Amino acid sequence: MRTSKNLGELKILAKSIRKNVIEILVPSVSHHIGCSLGIIEILTVLYGNVMKIFPKDPKNVDRDIFILSKGHGAVALYSTLYNLGYFKKKLLMSYDAEGTIIPEHASTNVPGVEVSTGSLGHGLPIGLGFSFSFLRDDKKNKVFVLMSDGELNEGSNWEAIQYAGHHKVNNLTIIIDKNNFQGLSDTKSVIDLDPLDAKFKVFGWNVIEVDGNNIEELLKVFSSKISSNTSRPLCIIANTVKGKGVSSMEGKFESHYKSLSKEVKEQIINELS
Repeated sequence: MRTSKNLGELKILAKSIRKNVIEILVPSVSHHIGCSLGIIEILTVLYGNVMKIFPKDPKNVDRDIFILSKGHGAVALYSTLYNLGYFKKKLLMSYDAEGTIIPEHASTNVPGVEVSTGSLGHGLPIGLGFSFSFLRDDKKNKVFVLMSDGELNEGSNWEAIQYAGHHKVNNLTIIIDKNNFQGLSDTKSVIDLDPLDAKFKVFGWNVIEVDGNNIEELLKVFSSKISSNTSRPLCIIANTVKGKGVSSMEGKFESHYKSLSKEVKEQIINELS
């Protein structure tokens, strides 16, 4: 099991993950870039400090479970897993290549990935299943599900939210990547779900809002959850910036799914170095 990293180490880790995200993209091919860059701090804190993980033994029965419900952000998850030692860089650099086992959406063929995702609305119900089984068997494993704000348009999520709150599934934490954009527009224009906190609270969840790109704030939130004795599941509303860390993409809808020329890719890598 890995040793928890301190604040300084986590900042270095996040920088490395962000650089790897850009490095592995195939030039002139469209990728989900902005939505991957925006979740790096969340992944950094979860894998670097919060979760019980075993990079050299990914299926260890004592591990905590992480599910990337927004499977299109897989490039960020893959880069995180590589940096934590789940696999070698050769595999990472084969991302999205012909015949690779490391595709554009999260796949269980990749060491450390618990659930294959891509079709939205599946991650939370599956995570709830893990959580409920751990409680039933009196196990200490925790479950973390990272989902997008646009994904909350899916009704399957709200069935799981109601169930988890009613049955007090308190080993389940969901983190909502709230960057206020989704595939075709801004989230308010598609279906305005605000206020999100009120909706979760009425279904029996504890809710905390945080700057999802601030490692120090994330550490405080996760520490308070883990050290507290609560009978409720936790929803963390993480306000993030799509395209975080790359000046030409930050806060821009266009960064959701785009291609980079070889020249632009090199410029961004230099910016992140």
